[in-house]
Amino acid sequence: MTRSFKHRTERLAALIREAVADALATEIKDPRIGFVTVTGVTVSADVSHATIRISVLGTDAVKESAMEGLKHARGFIRTYLARRLDLRTAPELHFILDRGLEHASRIDAILDELRQQEPGS
Repeated sequence: MTRSFKHRTERLAALIREAVADALATEIKDPRIGFVTVTGVTVSADVSHATIRISVLGTDAVKESAMEGLKHARGFIRTYLARRLDLRTAPELHFILDRGLEHASRIDAILDELRQQEPGS
């Protein structure tokens, strides 16, 4: 992959991230989706697929419900992307749950516990 081609897919990923976040905030009215954050987008080399990483606050049931809502809205979001980004063909969208923030929060809590257990604190 050439450098300019890689830059093109990275730029498209950033545009898709912004557009999907906007669609979720302003266009999608599905109550299952709730408070969802787009944490990242990866576009395949041939630009036919986009993997969208999503973070959802709440219980596992809330997260599962949000993912179902996103799956249901996938076609609408793909059409929205094609129009907003003026794409001839919008990539196939794949939503995955990003648990990175959840893991970071858990690690912070464990570190805080360890700091409190240190002798002399």
